[in-house]
Amino acid sequence: MRRITALRTALSAVLLVGAWAGAGFPSASAADTPATASRTVSDAPPASAGLLTAMQKDFGLTESQARARLSAEKTATAIQGKAKHAAGATYGGSWFDPSTGGLTVAVTSDKQKAAVRATGAAVRLVTHTARRLDAVKARIDTFDAPAGVSSWHVDPQANKVVVSVVASAQDDNDVRAFVERARAAGPVVVEQTAQAPQTFAAGTVGGDPYYTGNVRCSIGFSVYGGFVTAGHCGQAGAGVSGWDGSAIGNFQGSSFPGDDYAWVSVGNGWWTVPVVLGWGTVSDQLVRGSAEAPIGASICRSGSTSHWHCGNVLATNETVNYSQGAVYQMTKTSVCAEPGDSGGSFISGDQAQGVTSGGWGNCSSGGETWHQPINEILNRYGLTLHTA
Repeated sequence: MRRITALRTALSAVLLVGAWAGAGFPSASAADTPATASRTVSDAPPASAGLLTAMQKDFGLTESQARARLSAEKTATAIQGKAKHAAGATYGGSWFDPSTGGLTVAVTSDKQKAAVRATGAAVRLVTHTARRLDAVKARIDTFDAPAGVSSWHVDPQANKVVVSVVASAQDDNDVRAFVERARAAGPVVVEQTAQAPQTFAAGTVGGDPYYTGNVRCSIGFSVYGGFVTAGHCGQAGAGVSGWDGSAIGNFQGSSFPGDDYAWVSVGNGWWTVPVVLGWGTVSDQLVRGSAEAPIGASICRSGSTSHWHCGNVLATNETVNYSQGAVYQMTKTSVCAEPGDSGGSFISGDQAQGVTSGGWGNCSSGGETWHQPINEILNRYGLTLHTA
């Protein structure tokens, strides 16, 4: 790697081969139990001083409130697998509630309530099981969606499948026909969204994490041998260069649409580190695992354009209808993003969550962003997350 200045070189090494995508900090369904020993909830403190500061800013919390929320989310993440097991065939989904600081698990039978409560979760009785709702969503996945349909996902709190349509296209005949077919498939509710989703790749500009061809994207997370990022940023075999123009490696695997993930090999003097870069906005964050945060939990994103922003997990296993085609098993968040942030890291506490795919809006007016869950990428390519 070329030596520019000691500071810039250090930042570049972290960023370009680092554990997140590019600049600042900021599923769909990953397994409840991580696939490797590295993917566990760490006993280490869940947040640095910088993360606490960012959460205070983005959520309007005091420092003690931010610490309490992160602690509660860590507990919820740790018990959600046990609670699902306790619910058995009656499981209807789960979510974290910031107002109570606890995990709520939906069940379809009174018989499982005591067993679920014994895990530390609250219980809500619902009509439909998660298996039933997942089947409805899978059926909708087979439909051809018009551009006016933004996405669809299972909402455990509503106990329905939510179909999002672009407000300006709600009266479009094709959109109406899609909605009618979706409702015929099972319990479905329709909501409006402001804009259609789009990916967050950008044209070449100086001083950013990595380039492939004329596209700039952001690094996701370090894995042994390289890093993971978004599939729409490059095809297998494409060369990747860093902020200084020097070669990093090549795309070894890439999938988009259908999925939106890829991994890039690292060499030529670059190396991997288990870090998500703060770019001076917050302190750099260590990555200690990849336990999936529940719906409702806080989550932050790092990207080379808009740097570090935080929000909440809104939905998991959502199908997103980009103009290039549908992408399945995505996680929706209330975090903003902008062009060039694609591929960047989503992290909750010290746990890697996924790589930035796309969304709508920007970091001035707000918006929503989807990420491709990290555990799916690791399992797909047989990669091991680089952890601290």
